Amino acid sequence: MSKRDYYEVLGVARTCSEADLKSAFRKSAMQWHPDRNPGDAAAELKFKELNEAYQCLSDAQKRAAYDRFGHAAFENGGGGGGGFGGDGFGASMSDIFEDLFGNMMGGGGRRAGGGSGRERGADLRYNLEITLDDAFKGKQAQIVVPTSISCEACTGSGAKPGSKPRVCGTCGGQGRVRAQQGFFAIERTCPSCQGRGQTIDDPCGACSGAGRVSRERTLSVNIPTGVEDGTRIRLAGEGEAGLRGGPAGDLYIFLSIKPHPFFQRDGADLYCRLPISMVQAALGDEVTVRTMDGGEAKVKVPEGTQSGRQFKLRGKGMPVLRSRDVGDLYLQAVVETPQSLTRRQRELLAEFEAESSSKTHPESAGFLSRMKDFFGNLSGA
Repeated sequence: MSKRDYYEVLGVARTCSEADLKSAFRKSAMQWHPDRNPGDAAAELKFKELNEAYQCLSDAQKRAAYDRFGHAAFENGGGGGGGFGGDGFGASMSDIFEDLFGNMMGGGGRRAGGGSGRERGADLRYNLEITLDDAFKGKQAQIVVPTSISCEACTGSGAKPGSKPRVCGTCGGQGRVRAQQGFFAIERTCPSCQGRGQTIDDPCGACSGAGRVSRERTLSVNIPTGVEDGTRIRLAGEGEAGLRGGPAGDLYIFLSIKPHPFFQRDGADLYCRLPISMVQAALGDEVTVRTMDGGEAKVKVPEGTQSGRQFKLRGKGMPVLRSRDVGDLYLQAVVETPQSLTRRQRELLAEFEAESSSKTHPESAGFLSRMKDFFGNLSGA
């Protein structure tokens, strides 16, 4: 079976640059790597074909020979792309494996600071509970965060003052060592320096060589207007200090909003129950209510208002985050049934009921009539 054209295998033009060639190989190798396609024989063959093509084309001399003679340039022991050993392939694959396995294991690629021994600090999470009023008006909150900060004694290096870390003799400061396994060049973390690229002979007494110490920090957090429950605020560089002078992580503040005694929130809109008496509902009235901004608004309750009817106050809801828009306030009428009646009040209500008709209570009268007809028809069926 004849071999496919190497440029076709990698999906690049014959005039592509070295950077384009490497980018195409990186993308394809990560897609077809056997570890991402366990048990897939076709993917394994595809991966081997990609390796062969890239080993040839990534070498300037081999690429020139291939461009002139094609696969025939490497037949009869010509030393071309059929093999997988050699320093060229090992070097070219190091970045690919780092991206591939780093992404698969949830890592972030190269270690911050390379082989300098500096490691980025961890990101931190802080849960902050605020009131609905805070979300409406915005707030400058003060929080105390237990975290790690750079050691002042050694300025974050981890070495005793007056001394310095030294380059690891095993990996030469790279933090990684390479081993050839068949046609793969596998890189792993240096066992001597644990990937830091440096070793400390005389660690700092204040931080025990870590370059950071545990402390509590007081931070000011700006809570903008319109934030919702679950909003995340990122404070760059306010997370855990990095090891041995590495960059600090970030602090993520997750907001939760306490329940309000009167208002319920749905996005930018607010909802509130409006209890009214039976007389107010029957005769109509004008009711004054308080709004979220601390002001007052008048609501006209029309004659014959039923429970569940909503009244909308435009622009009296919550502000929208990073916008000039404002939601609305919805008031839901709840007609209250009178309790603890006097004898005279009972007599008046009884008299009213005796004189009422279907026009006075159209919904209940219609409901009972329809129910009677419905079940009557069922029993006669």
